[in-house]
Amino acid sequence: RFGRIVADAQLLAEAQLLQESLSRMGYELELGKGRGKVVKLVYDPESDEESYELLVKANSIEIRGDAPGVFYGCQTLLQQVYTSGQVRLGDIEDGPRYGWRGFMLDEARHFFGKQEVMKLLDMMAYLKLNKFHWHLTDAQGWRIEIKAYPELALTGGIGTHSDPYTEAQYYTQDEIREIVAYAAARHIEVIPEIDMPGHASAANRAYPEFNGGGSGQFPDFTFNVGKEGTYAYLTTILKEVASLFPSQYIHIGGDEVSYGSEAWKKDPDVKALMRREGLPDIKAAEGYFIHRICDSLKTMDKQMIAWDDVLGFEPDRAQSVICWWRHDRPQTLVQSLDKEYRTILCPRKPMYYDFIQHSSHSCGRTWDGFCPLEDVYAFPDAWYEGWGLEEDDTDTVLGIQSNLWTELVHNTDRLYFMIYPRLFALAEAAWTEAGNKDYGSFARRLDPYYGLMDKLGIYYFDAREPSAHSEPAGPVIIKR
Repeated sequence: RFGRIVADAQLLAEAQLLQESLSRMGYELELGKGRGKVVKLVYDPESDEESYELLVKANSIEIRGDAPGVFYGCQTLLQQVYTSGQVRLGDIEDGPRYGWRGFMLDEARHFFGKQEVMKLLDMMAYLKLNKFHWHLTDAQGWRIEIKAYPELALTGGIGTHSDPYTEAQYYTQDEIREIVAYAAARHIEVIPEIDMPGHASAANRAYPEFNGGGSGQFPDFTFNVGKEGTYAYLTTILKEVASLFPSQYIHIGGDEVSYGSEAWKKDPDVKALMRREGLPDIKAAEGYFIHRICDSLKTMDKQMIAWDDVLGFEPDRAQSVICWWRHDRPQTLVQSLDKEYRTILCPRKPMYYDFIQHSSHSCGRTWDGFCPLEDVYAFPDAWYEGWGLEEDDTDTVLGIQSNLWTELVHNTDRLYFMIYPRLFALAEAAWTEAGNKDYGSFARRLDPYYGLMDKLGIYYFDAREPSAHSEPAGPVIIKR
């Protein structure tokens, strides 16, 4: 039985988290030097980034690597302790396939709050996921306090997708800092998404002077790209966001602008912009906006992430990362890679968790099928051939990510049911080299984690026996 954890000075935070995790499993280890069997955390700055060695002998366990690598080695140790109550003798050398192992949560459509986000971050850390993409603004709600424009949260934060009259729900800046620090301690980078120039209805409720209009189905959907004041307004917002998130990235959305941009054809400010800049149509005005925002982020030492809709505008490659999401447009992915954009793979199929995961389910999206656990696990290797890609073509792929949009996710039971166990499949797909993936082995090794989710009070989809946990009902849309 091991009694102590000894860590190099650079790894004291990792040692403390390991101690706390083992304590929750019923194993009390002290921190510091002493006699007896020890767990040693050894800092090795020369090791490959995020990689580790786990060396298990009869009287010692040594985990060696850089700080993230040692943290992930600790997770491997914890997984062995949890699943079997013991640690196997021998050596493990391990490291991730992808540097970007991400999950996105949409809290604009429905809001879940700090405790649920921290609970999700804990599981992400346990599974060695390292990027939390946080979708904080959209047409239905604005979920982040902005000091310069307080009505964004106080007015724009009113309502959800299912109830437009719910009182304002949002994160204060102090809560944002707390969550970001909590994630950082677990080697998770938090990337905020502030949607523009579309998906802006909630912001426009708060500050209508920057409203660019929209269609009948999507009212007030856009920011006004013709007003110079819009750029000052959004730059001020982004500066506050940049001060809260140490990440080098800010996601600006940039998708589905056509749902509202027809209104620009009649807008005097947009028309004036087009004349002044020699822009032939409203699509060019949209591209002008994307370039302006990308340049603004550069002055903040931030890089832009955007959905693949922006590719046609050819944003600065050095300042831009593309999230490829439109699974029905593989040519867009090929375009992104051909032009050497850093690219994150998160196509609707199979990486959108608002898609149903079993043929017996009815509340959720489908598109020529759904997104089962097996498909998440197999991603992206089983898709490359269909896209006409080989491994050599994907040098600029940063990694993979799953996204949960929450129009039909209104409470924690539905939240967990749509995430789990697909999050486990994402984690292994993002970490494991293609030749080492084995779905049968994964499914067997998943068994103990169903028990973990039971212990944590997580209402999950049981892929072993789909009838074991019935699908939670979706939200009822409230109209008053």
